[in-house]
Amino acid sequence: MPVIQSKYKPPFWAKTSFVSTVFSGLARKVSGVKQTRERIALPDNDFLDLDWSHAPEKSNKVIVLLHGLEGNAQRPYMTASAKLFNDNGIDACAVNFRGCSGEPNLLYRSYHSGATEDLEAVVNYILSKNSYDEIYIKGISLGANMALKYVGERDDLAKEIKVVIAVSVPCDLKGSCDELLSLKNKHYAIRFLKHLKDKLKPKLIQFPKNIKVADFNSINSLIDFDHIYTSKAHNFKDAYDYYEKASCLQFLPNIKVPSLIINALNDSFLSASCYPVKEAKENPNLYLEMPQYGGHVGFIDKQNIYYNERRALEFIFNR
Repeated sequence: MPVIQSKYKPPFWAKTSFVSTVFSGLARKVSGVKQTRERIALPDNDFLDLDWSHAPEKSNKVIVLLHGLEGNAQRPYMTASAKLFNDNGIDACAVNFRGCSGEPNLLYRSYHSGATEDLEAVVNYILSKNSYDEIYIKGISLGANMALKYVGERDDLAKEIKVVIAVSVPCDLKGSCDELLSLKNKHYAIRFLKHLKDKLKPKLIQFPKNIKVADFNSINSLIDFDHIYTSKAHNFKDAYDYYEKASCLQFLPNIKVPSLIINALNDSFLSASCYPVKEAKENPNLYLEMPQYGGHVGFIDKQNIYYNERRALEFIFNR
């Protein structure tokens, strides 16, 4: 499909990428969402925690929500989406990736941008409940890459999966990593790295044969983290092999369900290669919207309902 002309107009104070990104990540509050946690077992004997919230009346529709790097199901972008969909008759299953629910996961591995086997486990579990005729998937940042990769790499997608919405997608992981490592994003990169290393630290004791203290101490950047931990823990040769194989960009031509990408043009986390104009024009199922503003997951709008949340609901109902 041709690129969609965006109608997003932020408030005047939220036009800069830094303000919209930081406000949305640190200051936004969402209330009124009642979540119930359910733990599911994974095929490799690890676990995932799912935080469910429900529509007022029994629904045959559910949206699976996937968070970003070092996020969880309680982040405002997750609870706000859950609330909006619940209010419109759709249940929400907010996924906490491995190790992100407040409790360490059981294995040396954890989660990463391309870990679609975990999303598949969630979808299969939902299908086994025989409760839903329609499944939607909405991913944010890392979770958005995972969602698009999931529907693009499979030819046998479950018929119940009807729509994907992907917000602030690092379609090219190497390009996005390069941007995060640039001077303009230094403050973000430092914060991400601290959280990642804090979560990795207990594994030094749990799995001393897998990672040494000297290796841990040599991690000084996000790419170091991916070289030393992410790639080795998830069977990639190195960080570059991980970026190449896990990026959703290569899978976009094969997407067969309506999928909407919303990437702001002023998102400082995204490289030019993260805006798949060619792929959208050549795939009738792929819709690309590039608002001028919005930063990274910072589509601030009226009544504390963000533009990307309204668009997700609109895209599902008007498909």
